[in-house]
Amino acid sequence: MNNPNKYLKNRLPNYDKYPYVEVPEKAAQAVAGWDKVLKVLQEQLPARNKEAFVLAVDYYPGVHEQELLEQLLQPLCADTYFSTSDLFKPEQEIEQLTCNDVTDDAVFGYMTRLNLIDFFDADALAAAKQELHQAKGLTIVYGYGAALLATAPDLLIYADMPRWELQLRYRRQEISNLGLQNKGEKASLQYKRGFFVDWRVADRHKKELLTRLDYVLDTTIPLEPNLVAGEAYRYALEKTVSRPFRVVPFYDPGPWGGQWMKEVCDLDREEVNFAWCFDCVPEENSLLLKFGEVLFETPAINLVFYQSRQLLGEPVQARFGDEFPIRFDFLDTMEGGNLSLQVHPTTEYIREKFGMHYTQDESYYMLDTGKDAFVYLGLKDGAAPETVLEKLQAAQEDGRHFDAEEYVAKLPVKKHDHVLIPAGTIHCSGANSMVLEISATPYIFTFKLWDWGRLGLDGKPRPINIEHGKKVIDWSRNETFARQQLLNQVEKIAEGNGWLEERTGLHEREFIETRRHWFYKPVLHQTNGSVNVLNLVEGREAIVESPVGAFEPFVVHYAETFIVPASVGCYTIRPYGESKGQPIGTIKAYVRH
Repeated sequence: MNNPNKYLKNRLPNYDKYPYVEVPEKAAQAVAGWDKVLKVLQEQLPARNKEAFVLAVDYYPGVHEQELLEQLLQPLCADTYFSTSDLFKPEQEIEQLTCNDVTDDAVFGYMTRLNLIDFFDADALAAAKQELHQAKGLTIVYGYGAALLATAPDLLIYADMPRWELQLRYRRQEISNLGLQNKGEKASLQYKRGFFVDWRVADRHKKELLTRLDYVLDTTIPLEPNLVAGEAYRYALEKTVSRPFRVVPFYDPGPWGGQWMKEVCDLDREEVNFAWCFDCVPEENSLLLKFGEVLFETPAINLVFYQSRQLLGEPVQARFGDEFPIRFDFLDTMEGGNLSLQVHPTTEYIREKFGMHYTQDESYYMLDTGKDAFVYLGLKDGAAPETVLEKLQAAQEDGRHFDAEEYVAKLPVKKHDHVLIPAGTIHCSGANSMVLEISATPYIFTFKLWDWGRLGLDGKPRPINIEHGKKVIDWSRNETFARQQLLNQVEKIAEGNGWLEERTGLHEREFIETRRHWFYKPVLHQTNGSVNVLNLVEGREAIVESPVGAFEPFVVHYAETFIVPASVGCYTIRPYGESKGQPIGTIKAYVRH
């Protein structure tokens, strides 16, 4: 049994690291293990009484192709095999094709407008289509974009995996980027190419396939595949947006990381620290679907692609399309260090330079704090822009110390404070804080201005982005502005028997609204046409229920983030279990419209 700990006041942790959506109605349509996967597909092949039968196995960049070949494709003993890797343009042409999007910047690129078809050699693809048309017996077409060659296959399978596992494979030097043989390249550069090019291209292709896939293959854990029928998979996604749910959190260490998450989230105590937790970032998190005994892992972004209106709501989907615009994540500096001093780009800058149509406005909700916790927020009153930039540049170029407290406002914070950070504001969280970051989703666009002279976990300096940063800093955001408009802008909205609702932000320049509820009796919520994202910021556990019985009661625990789809409409939250009769609190975010 886990030991009680100081951050939970000597209680045992109850944070659920592997939340799932149960789909018992479709249990028979999912299997686990290569033997069973192979058996299911072998049973499908004779059922199609045709002279020629085409099986297409398409997949996401990063899937282990050799494992698929050895465990599935070769044992099927096809008469003919087509590999799409033979049809791609030469690497030099792909490098040229993508150079304007990848750029020579160490961190940032441009969101590509390319499609997967652009990576194919047109003549080779046309010749392969002609050859495929004439093939007899069982033909297997496999690889990235297999459905572009086999446009009307008899059986279509998509092998998928979440982006977080893909990033780990970059770090382990296991995989190459789309159309290249660059395995072993610096992981940060592979990630950049993936973020700006590969994932955009692959997602556009995958979105077109979701409605017609015969099977979906979960390849997240090597040699432990799961297979589910396409009809059952789509049913599971439809069920997910009819109820509250959680995505699967993931954690990562960092040079400033702390110790809070180890205890509260019950993580590996042997790790040096944990800095980040993506507790709700569907673009990178996974979603677990439980079909009987089969726990099927799928990219949470697929849910956004397939059920965007039901999940996001009509006005939100109209504005953001099939992108999930709200992000909740943890930044743990308890017994750790300061985050890097940073600034986020304005909407105009991020659109012009990087091809994003909205920016990373954000906020820090102080989930917990230690002694002398603080944030840096805005410039000191009277700080001269040219002096600040000169000192930052000198610190970057010749290692001089940048005296942040001379130029940046340092404001004390305590538990449950809410710090608003519209784009263009210099900021960072200090040591001994546990931040629940509530923000817009474009999370990669952070311009580091000063990193306290420390090295990254790889022993190398982390990239500093003063050239970008100086173009977006709003020099009017000083300490006076921060105290008046950015720190604890709490306003009572309503109260009733056993509950209180407060508005805590965000700033008027930000599209996210946040509401905090304190309660010891049930509270009624309405999604009002927008997806709701919530976190239980105080209390042991709570239960989310439908007043009309539209979904099964859903239990959440302290510090867990959960999503309530727009289609749910009304729902209630009340204390549950050990929290019964005790005041508890939630913070809720939604898109203003």
